[in-house]
Amino acid sequence: MLAIIPARAGSKGLPGKNIKLLNGKPLIAYTIEAAQKSKHITRVIVSTEDNTIAEISKKFGAEVPFMRPDYLASDTALSIDVYEYTLNRIELEEKTSIENFVVLQPTSPLRTSLDIDAAIMLFNEKTPFSVISFCQEHHPITWHKYVDSSGKISPIFEDKIQNRQENKPTYFPNGAIYIFNKQVFQTRSYYQVNSFAYLMERENSVDIDTLGDFEWAEFLLRKQN
Repeated sequence: MLAIIPARAGSKGLPGKNIKLLNGKPLIAYTIEAAQKSKHITRVIVSTEDNTIAEISKKFGAEVPFMRPDYLASDTALSIDVYEYTLNRIELEEKTSIENFVVLQPTSPLRTSLDIDAAIMLFNEKTPFSVISFCQEHHPITWHKYVDSSGKISPIFEDKIQNRQENKPTYFPNGAIYIFNKQVFQTRSYYQVNSFAYLMERENSVDIDTLGDFEWAEFLLRKQN
């Protein structure tokens, strides 16, 4: 299965994060190496508009067969359009057809090849529309509230006082693994009735968006080593 690693240069939360050194290695390298170790991934494609990201990605063994157009690297560009452009161009230039594909965001450095393989095996077993990695939320979703600019609290859900143990567990997508059927480009939605979750441990679910996330990932990697 083909894997796409989307990596644009224009991060606002943590500038340059995709190639920022994490324990001495560019952040994107962790995802490239995990994909290369997967038993089920046959190609690792990095989609980027940035020459430095492209060169570092190739250094660690990924393919960068073409550069992403600037309009797909803006703050308003949708990820699904990046995936569609990448697959369509590969199919056109290589005269091939790709039915299913994996997306691995470079901001999940603690996701392992074992996670990738287990998610792909789930996809192959269920033959669903999509498999997406999730992590269990520690706090009940019903505790969440809106807070406006003045600090005033307003409800999202109906207020109901109950013990934490009475709440049904909820899960959130951790951004580490997405596996799609090509139909995703027609539906323009990541979820359908036959979508499945691949559950990951919280410590492997760090999604780097801020400096705090980066430092937490750095701590966990050192702890593992």
